[in-house]
Amino acid sequence: GETTVTCLVATDDESFTYNKRISRLATIQEHKMILRAVERGVSEARIAAALNVNIALVRQKRTLLNGICPEAAELLKARHCPINSFRSLRKMKPLRQIQAAELMIAANNYTVPYVEAILAASDATDLVDPAPKKPPAGVTREQAERMKAEMANLQKNIKLIEGTLGPDHLRLVVVGRYVERLLQNDRLARYLDKNHGEILGEFRQIVAGLVQPASTTQARRIETE
Repeated sequence: GETTVTCLVATDDESFTYNKRISRLATIQEHKMILRAVERGVSEARIAAALNVNIALVRQKRTLLNGICPEAAELLKARHCPINSFRSLRKMKPLRQIQAAELMIAANNYTVPYVEAILAASDATDLVDPAPKKPPAGVTREQAERMKAEMANLQKNIKLIEGTLGPDHLRLVVVGRYVERLLQNDRLARYLDKNHGEILGEFRQIVAGLVQPASTTQARRIETE
């Protein structure tokens, strides 16, 4: 019966909105909550009513991980991955599911078209149903083959980067801290500013972009050595 309410109206025109402060549930986390509620005796109809969604959607979320291997689910457990992306993952064998999850994380892309592209680029031996599959609509057979080769190459590059990422990051931190100390020398900073302004700008960008590593003590020990 209320005719008026008290509101707070934000007039700030900024890219950082209040919605950025919302902590949304990841898809798999939501699945686990629904599954736990059902196990405790809460009906699917009641859950659907509480969430204001169709009961079919609740059932789809409850069976989300059917056909998904535990390793792939672990990789995606904190990611906002659309429900329909799991439909394409189910068509892959466990090892390919893990590779697909790694590709999605590396590209930071969890959309349905991207997962369908990974599926289209998969070998028949990597699929649950190895029957010949048609390329996605709008994609020729040649494009599908090229996409398949590019996906395989990307997977190989990911493995290579994984092996060097940690050491490379540690070296970057060590070198960055050294450059930071050099720039604290006023005479050197003035000289660079006068004669090599472009290089000085690059140095400052490196220092500004440094992220404090978890192993700071280790970085300092290596720097001292």
